[in-house]
This record gives sequence, C-alpha cells and structure tokens, in this order.
Amino acid sequence: MAKLVFGMNQSLDGYVDHMAFGPSPRLFRHFIEEARGQAGSVYGRRMYEIMRYWDDDHPEWGAEECAFAAAWRNQPKWVVSRSLRSVGPNAGFIDGNLEGAIRALKTERAGEIEIAGPTLARSLTELGLIDEYRIYLHPVVLGRGTPYFAGPRPPLRLMAHDRIDEDVIRLTYVPA
Repeated sequence: MAKLVFGMNQSLDGYVDHMAFGPSPRLFRHFIEEARGQAGSVYGRRMYEIMRYWDDDHPEWGAEECAFAAAWRNQPKWVVSRSLRSVGPNAGFIDGNLEGAIRALKTERAGEIEIAGPTLARSLTELGLIDEYRIYLHPVVLGRGTPYFAGPRPPLRLMAHDRIDEDVIRLTYVPA
C-alpha cells in the first residue's frame, strides 16, 4: 500500500513560493533522489502547470536539472483539475470522486506518492488521506503568499527532524 506524502519548501512564517526562494544545490540533489524513488505524484492544477516546466529540455540546464527532469518525466502523474483539457506525457486526470480515486491509488501502488500543492493537500487532509507531511524549513520570512497549510492545520505529531542542508531542516509529521 502506498503512502501519501505532502512535502514542500516553506518559509519561517509558513508560506510556500517557488519564486521567492529555492533549493540550494545540495537540497536540489535531495529532491532528485526523492523524485527517483517516488511511485508517482498527484498534482492540483496550479502546481502541475508550474511543474510542466520539466517536460521540456532547456539549453541552460546543467546535469542536475537534467537529472531532475528525467526523474520527474519518468514517474506517473495524476492531475486533479476541472479546467485543464490536456496533460503531458506520463500523466492522467483524476475525475469525479477524488477520495475514491486516491484510495484506489494507495491500494494499487507501493511506495511513496507525492501530493503536490497546498490546495490539493487541504482537500486530502480534510479526507484524512495524507500519511505524512514534510516541511523543508528555510530561514526566510516572506510576510505573505500561499500558506503551506491552505486550511486549518491538522493535529500532527513530529516524527523526525533532519538537517538537509546548511540552512534547511526537514520536519516530518504524521497525523496525530
């Protein structure tokens, strides 16, 4: 049975913003390894549109970007959206019954399935389907933006904390 994991970079004041701060080279390598090991990813529309960047090669990329793109392209992706009409390679839609579709994915797959996007994570949190939350805490304060928890923070229990980079700590929580 698969485990659903919601993990994102977060500022000290609780916001996620891929344009305001990003991973260091060491943290990026960590994310490459995570992507290589995942059984797949479930995306909300907005996060999927951001991540579609990795579908196309870019001449300015180095080896690390190429490695991440290859890992991302290789894994199955499921997109939850009512407005998108098409998705890229190795991706499909989750239509209709979100809870039923996610429960089926958890049953049919083994390993970790990434949940990408705070809005989608909120819906899955409300359904009690997320098994683990990973906060990659960065020493920046944004003051505004999209919060990691798009709704009320669920009751959580800290399971682990790891220093991933000089300035980044991964906090791992499970529902309490």
